Amino acid sequence: MDIMKKRWHRYHYKNLTYLGISLIIALFLLKSQIFNSFLFHLGNFGYFGAFIGGIFFVSTFTVAIGTVILFDLVKYLNPIEIALIAGVGAVIGDLIIFQFIRTKGLVGEVKHFFHYFGSDRLEHLIHTKYFSWTLPVIGALIIASPLPDELGVSLMGIAHMKTWKFIIISFLLDSTGIFLIVSASLVLR
Repeated sequence: MDIMKKRWHRYHYKNLTYLGISLIIALFLLKSQIFNSFLFHLGNFGYFGAFIGGIFFVSTFTVAIGTVILFDLVKYLNPIEIALIAGVGAVIGDLIIFQFIRTKGLVGEVKHFFHYFGSDRLEHLIHTKYFSWTLPVIGALIIASPLPDELGVSLMGIAHMKTWKFIIISFLLDSTGIFLIVSASLVLR
């Protein structure tokens, strides 16, 4: 048992491993009928459902569920209310990803991974003066789009954006994106 602990302690990719395990668990949960029926009935809970729908709206694995919850809420709530409340939930989801990337050493693990496989060009690109402002802009565009936010949040985390700036940008972009999508669902009905 001590050998396993020592190997795990020296293992460089702990957070990437945890991330992979959590994705596998998420896939199993999404295949569970009980879990799915619980999630799809969150739309019946009004503002709380909008908040939870916003949290689910930012992840690759839960974006479909979040969208269904938010579309269901259009029957009961104003799209602006949905956008604002779901925007707060989306910020919380994004902030969890953002903090995980910045504080849990994921950036260091990814850098170690690229360095291990010999990426001199990538290393040079990271240290250019254009790279520092390009990452947050690309990240903001991804967050504003209907695409899941993980990549955009990761780019902002790698760029060492201050947390309070990230929260403001994330709220504005997520709320706007949710409002446009929910409003589009009203037009398509």
